[in-house]
Amino acid sequence: MKGAPRVRRARIAALTAGALALTVALSGCGKADPYYSGSSKTVTLPVASWAGAEANVAVVKQLLEKELGYRVKAMQMDEPVAFDALNSGKAQALLEDWRGVPKKEEKYVKEKKTVTYEGPMGVTGHIGWYVPKYYADKHPEVRTWQGLKKRYKDFRTPESGDKGQMLEGSPSYVTYDAAIIKNLGMNFKTVYAGSEAAQIKEMQKNYAARKPFVTYWWTPQWLNSQLDLVEVKLPPYKKGCDADPDKVKCAYPHTALAKFFNADFARDGGKAAEMLRKFRWTTADQTKVVKWMTIDKMDTDEAAARWVEENKDIWSKWMP
Repeated sequence: MKGAPRVRRARIAALTAGALALTVALSGCGKADPYYSGSSKTVTLPVASWAGAEANVAVVKQLLEKELGYRVKAMQMDEPVAFDALNSGKAQALLEDWRGVPKKEEKYVKEKKTVTYEGPMGVTGHIGWYVPKYYADKHPEVRTWQGLKKRYKDFRTPESGDKGQMLEGSPSYVTYDAAIIKNLGMNFKTVYAGSEAAQIKEMQKNYAARKPFVTYWWTPQWLNSQLDLVEVKLPPYKKGCDADPDKVKCAYPHTALAKFFNADFARDGGKAAEMLRKFRWTTADQTKVVKWMTIDKMDTDEAAARWVEENKDIWSKWMP
């Protein structure tokens, strides 16, 4: 859920566990390229388990299929698995990466050269620790980690015992919270909800009851428009302070979310690779689609189709 936030995060209530295949009938056959599957050209895109990543893929799916004649297969994958899939050629393009697996990035991009870095996708992400504003207003000291440290008893739960609970999402997200807690000498324990959906449910329940809670969280995220949260100030991020996962005691960075391609696709992917390379939209664009998907309960493909219909001036620049 995003130097990057090592997540990952944060997350799609709309996606189910396991593989998700998105298929749509195609028209036309176009120029032959390595991504034909039978009578259709197939591009496989990893989808991380949070709504922003789903919105990215849903929008480019509309364009690849309806404008360029491809078939898009979206597969839910955590960040490390997605990099392995790009390396092996089982997936072609990762559209939102929080730079959370630097060792795999080093191995596949720089050493093996089986994966290519394709630049930012337009959204900046940030991970941090958050408390509800109603609690921060009552206890303003918790706006810093030092003040939060002193008030750990307010956050104790049956799951955390005599320690304060740091609410986490999925165990698959690459986070540093346990190390930060240990290295700052805080009497807290990370407790995993199990998924983004479960984490959101727990946050909403505590918020409705006006209970204190502190959680690993990120921006952009659709829930931030419904819950008034305040970020806890951790020691400032400095380049390299998160180089050793066991020694981290600094804040998470702000990260320009990035695109990565399978190297063969980057070279021989034809119009699909051209379009995905040009794909770049803003946080506002992504948030609009996510709002339709989550708050307004629109079907994912319908939300993406609506954005495509309303924003030809933006996506036309991505076309080959």
